[in-house]
Amino acid sequence: MRRKEKEISDEAGIKAIIAKTNVCRLGMVNGSKPYIVPLCFGYHDNVLYFHGSLKGQKIDFIRKNPNVCFEFDIVNQPVESENACDWSMQYQSVIGFGKAVLIESSDEKRKALSMIMAQYSEKQFQFPENMLKATAVIKVEIESMTGKHSGS
Repeated sequence: MRRKEKEISDEAGIKAIIAKTNVCRLGMVNGSKPYIVPLCFGYHDNVLYFHGSLKGQKIDFIRKNPNVCFEFDIVNQPVESENACDWSMQYQSVIGFGKAVLIESSDEKRKALSMIMAQYSEKQFQFPENMLKATAVIKVEIESMTGKHSGS
């Protein structure tokens, strides 16, 4: 990171940002073209979980190339100044890299979907077998991630 004074290097700080975030942006590559999609997510033990349709670009791209990038951010507010070039943004963010795999077993899908729901609710949920069969669940084992803050 170029600006070390903005780096969030402690694991607790990074986890706090992830816990406050509602959307994770997942970046994939299709040949030489990048593709990014905002998703609901779950995070547990250095693993991210996502769900979606069994068919579509996201699934096709992951099957071709499991290397992904992800991003979380909490944008607090603009920091105003008299000069346009001195304006800034108060924010916290996390960017990381990992490998994506599609989860196939119903038991693993249930656990992953529970992790996703835990990001948004403290309630416990049931996942019927027919819904599990109709849902793609993506697991991203995190290889690295860094945090950054500005204006805080």
